[in-house]
Amino acid sequence: MSKILNEFLSSNLQDLKDNGLYNEINVVRGANGPVIDIDGEALINLSSNNYLGLATDELLKKAAKDTIDSHGVGAGAVRTINGTLDVHVELEETLAKFKGTEAAVAFQSGFNCNMAAIQGVMDKEDAILSDELNHASIIDGCRLSRAKIIRVNHSDMDDLRKKAREATESGQFKKVMYITDGVFSMDGDVAKLPEIVEIAKAFDLITYVDDAHGSGVMGKGAGTVKHFGLEKEVDIQMGTLSKAIGVVGGYIAGTQDLVDYLKVAARPFLFSTSLTPGDTKAINEAVKMLMASTELHDRLWENGDYLKKGLETLGFNIGNSETPITPCIIGDEKTTQAFSKRLMEEGVYAKSIVFPTVPRGTGRVRNMPTAAHTKEMLDEALEIYEKVGKELNVIS
Repeated sequence: MSKILNEFLSSNLQDLKDNGLYNEINVVRGANGPVIDIDGEALINLSSNNYLGLATDELLKKAAKDTIDSHGVGAGAVRTINGTLDVHVELEETLAKFKGTEAAVAFQSGFNCNMAAIQGVMDKEDAILSDELNHASIIDGCRLSRAKIIRVNHSDMDDLRKKAREATESGQFKKVMYITDGVFSMDGDVAKLPEIVEIAKAFDLITYVDDAHGSGVMGKGAGTVKHFGLEKEVDIQMGTLSKAIGVVGGYIAGTQDLVDYLKVAARPFLFSTSLTPGDTKAINEAVKMLMASTELHDRLWENGDYLKKGLETLGFNIGNSETPITPCIIGDEKTTQAFSKRLMEEGVYAKSIVFPTVPRGTGRVRNMPTAAHTKEMLDEALEIYEKVGKELNVIS
């Protein structure tokens, strides 16, 4: 190995470990359900994005298996050559109905969606107003676009209005976009979409909502934009297919013209092999399930409210969450890591989240109850939280 590379890696790894920022990766044996097996230990799983428990759903597994038999394990090409299969078209038609838009296009991941759509629509002659707590994939998509990035204080509508006016009245930019998460994954709060749309109309902003953590969770399952009834007002909706939907991939939903344009301009669509057939069919079945019934959605919220109330009663700082996502904000990174480790030793898997995923000094464990958890599991988890919280002086 190069000496300079070896020195760089050793120094940086040690620095991360010394400051409580090094992330230990745990290996799950078997399925990612409400209880998981790590190193032979059964742990109550409160760190999964499998919100509705669909990752292990029998109907979805059968759909994937049957489609592998009929279509094979891989699509075989990029979408623009012969990698667009009938199951892809079927899925995109279902997604458009689900989101209440004219059209939708599926990608290999949610991260790819933000690489594709932001870079596809915006360029160096444009400006992007971006909420300061937006996901890393949004930040990277903005950087790749080469547009001027203007940071907006988190969910601060006065700051958005001020910066929208400055950007549009400056005459420097051809287009100006405002981009925000629908549900912020580390805090569980929700974007102020009605006010955002009002400001966007006043300054002719393009509106882009990353609803990775809202799809399947908000709007009776159809997402944050649907929750506010703004399907016809938001220009670009993005969502993942790996969280509440339970499989893998992502999508962009909007007008037919937007989707047609992305199919000729979005680099991940043009240069990366399409979603596998089995996954695509399983996703389609999952979305159809959400369109047919709110049972899983309602159970998710019931469990989320139950755990949130329990943690708050115990004295944990759960921030300003408005969704089932429930952080326990500890603060100090090393204490956060120790807290997560002790929870795991007692039987709860709740992963520590520290810088750079969240700002320094705001370390937390992010709790995500799912529709698949039972009340007995949540009660056991709360007992362990109380024990470890008192042991480490996180609660009194």
